[in-house]
Amino acid sequence: MNKTDCIVCGSCVVDIFIRPVPLETSIGSGQLLRVNPIELTTGGMVSNASIAFSKLGMRAAAFSLVGDDHWSDVIRSQYCKHEIASEGLLTRSGATTSVTAVMVDHEGQRSFAHCVGAAKQMDKALYMKHLDLFANSRYALIGYYPLMPHLLDDLADVLAAIRSTGCRTAMDAAGDGGGMQPLDRILPHLDVYVPSYAEASHQTGKTDPKAIIDCLRDAGATGLIGVKLGEQGAMLSRSDGEYQRIEAVKPPGEVMDTTGAGDCFYAGLLTGLIRGNSDREAGRLAAATGACCVTAVGATTGLRDYSQTAALAGI
Repeated sequence: MNKTDCIVCGSCVVDIFIRPVPLETSIGSGQLLRVNPIELTTGGMVSNASIAFSKLGMRAAAFSLVGDDHWSDVIRSQYCKHEIASEGLLTRSGATTSVTAVMVDHEGQRSFAHCVGAAKQMDKALYMKHLDLFANSRYALIGYYPLMPHLLDDLADVLAAIRSTGCRTAMDAAGDGGGMQPLDRILPHLDVYVPSYAEASHQTGKTDPKAIIDCLRDAGATGLIGVKLGEQGAMLSRSDGEYQRIEAVKPPGEVMDTTGAGDCFYAGLLTGLIRGNSDREAGRLAAATGACCVTAVGATTGLRDYSQTAALAGI
């Protein structure tokens, strides 16, 4: 059996996009907002990164929980369309599928109304029961730290078990980024960790990207780490005291929606690493993937194939 390039673990969500919504002012009661055609698509780390991998020509697999409701059909249909392996997309009886209403303003900024759903019930036992899925994958990408209520305290053990199968590990953050505990126990078991600047600053209490990286190293990080810097690109570090600035890639079109840009960045980064690119080239591919993402409404609509994205990245 051919190995999967990456199994993406965590939240899978049905996204309902409503645009444009004036987020700078209170909507109030009894108001009618005239919006563009409302779109139904998928979101969350699993959907966003897996579809990005697929569009970049990689073999992706999903590992998540959905409910036994009609929303799960939307997710399964999308995964089938993009040829994402879904043996690990498991149904939790009596639960609901995660759903988010994404409200986007004229500048592409977002606000969310979210139903947590089944994916938040993922725990250590679920991962341990399905280690065979990880043994058949080159990488596992897990999201999002710290939004894993039933897994966070056991995540270090889970990552160690995943690595024992020969699968490399990567993790993305979300929300405010959480704190250094239990991140300090998790970092030694990660091959790749590149949070956003806001997340990393909250975690470490540092504001300089190099100081952030140093703090993550001091806490036990041994793999490729870095900081996503938005419009300023990213900074990556392969070893202690080494810092590599990754220049931003100009979006190939108008910025329409920033949803999923971080997830797509990660898919581009791991795609580059799996293909044997240098860290710099993988970082540029990540930046280009994120730049494509923001040119259309939805997390993956604006993505290009590998050759187009690599050309945009200049690699």
